[in-house]
Amino acid sequence: MSELKNRVHDLLPGLIDDLEALVRIQSVSADPARRGHVEESARKTAQLLAAVGVGAEIVRAHDGAPPAVIGERAGPAGAPVVLLYAHHDVQPENDPADWDSPPFEPTRRGQRLYGRGAADDKAGIAVHVGTLRALGDDLPVTVRFFIEGEEEVSSETLPDLLRLYGDRLAADVIVIADAGNWDIGVPSLTTSLRGLIRVDVEVRTLTHAVHSGMWGGLVPDAIMALTRLLSTLWTEDGSPAVDGLACATAADVDYPEERLRAESGAAPGTSWIGAGSAVERLWTRPAITVTGLDAPRVAGASNTLVPVARARVTIRLAPGDTSANAVTRLQEHLAKHVPWGAELTTTVVDAGEPTVLPAAGPVYAAARSALAEAWDGVAPVDMGCGGSIPFIAEFQETFAGASVLVTGVEDPDTRAHGPNEGLYLPDFERAVLAEALLLRRLGDASSAEEFRR
Repeated sequence: MSELKNRVHDLLPGLIDDLEALVRIQSVSADPARRGHVEESARKTAQLLAAVGVGAEIVRAHDGAPPAVIGERAGPAGAPVVLLYAHHDVQPENDPADWDSPPFEPTRRGQRLYGRGAADDKAGIAVHVGTLRALGDDLPVTVRFFIEGEEEVSSETLPDLLRLYGDRLAADVIVIADAGNWDIGVPSLTTSLRGLIRVDVEVRTLTHAVHSGMWGGLVPDAIMALTRLLSTLWTEDGSPAVDGLACATAADVDYPEERLRAESGAAPGTSWIGAGSAVERLWTRPAITVTGLDAPRVAGASNTLVPVARARVTIRLAPGDTSANAVTRLQEHLAKHVPWGAELTTTVVDAGEPTVLPAAGPVYAAARSALAEAWDGVAPVDMGCGGSIPFIAEFQETFAGASVLVTGVEDPDTRAHGPNEGLYLPDFERAVLAEALLLRRLGDASSAEEFRR
């Protein structure tokens, strides 16, 4: 342990340099203008893997599809096979003025490395690369890699990639380094994740805009109808009012009020919404959010009745629900409550299933042991995730015999997807050590069968 810990510490400066090089690449998969940067990011990832002995290859589901990187480095004959996942694409930076330093110029302040993708999820790539560097020639298992290039745009071609390359990705254990920890200095395994549907809701009340002075008070405008409709989605306390959405229970974990305030960014006078414990509301109950509105801007608005308005409604689904059920329930609710006979149109944008991971057995025991050792005796917390990683359900279906571990390097102040995304470097170092320890523990098994579910 001490020898491996020292090795990880010694290689850390070079590993951070490589992570910074990845962060400088603007691999925003949602921006067609930066498609070349996504390609560059895939090439850089393949180079990093090749340098640690992985036969890395850039693949795609079809011509023009986003690039993924797959590869393998063989371990001892008969040893377990471990698939290591991360993604090299990142979220848009939005307004650079909201950042304290340029979003694609990695900057260290204190014990954090700031930059878009520094944590989500180029740090996941660096953890995997650092693990192989730390183990050197003494690789106790066969490792396979799948570094995706479209996770931030819903992994649209993932099913095709799994169909085309599933035999080269099949494993006894899958480690998905794309989540977070309970707190700084407290490691975690994510054992449940909410699902997601996004639905565009359009309301039309007029065939064309008309003068508000001539027709206001008789004809309902579309914004009026849309806001009335949207308000029916919540009860008085802010809980979802759509009937038929599933709820589940969460682990008995205390989330102190001061942490909630600090980490959520809630304004001082804001009160919480919903019912149940804080972690239930965040992890195992549905949540409905309006994430976008199409309507005339205030600047330049004229005195007219708006004929059509549109909103994007997002529902986070509790474990145990399905996206098909949620879409049906939402559409039924909207049709029932649309006011004044307005014309209603709903369009499903995308969907992802919630996930529950079995948190028992020898693989989880090995993972908990490795995490506790790397974090100097701090036991890992089994936590839920309010966000969604829909491809995990795809992995569970495609590789039904594999044990899936969801790990990561994010913490409550990482600010993934937002301005000033940052990686806490001491826990990044511990994450590399923990993954190396995990592979050693898996390699100590007498055969791969020991780790099959």
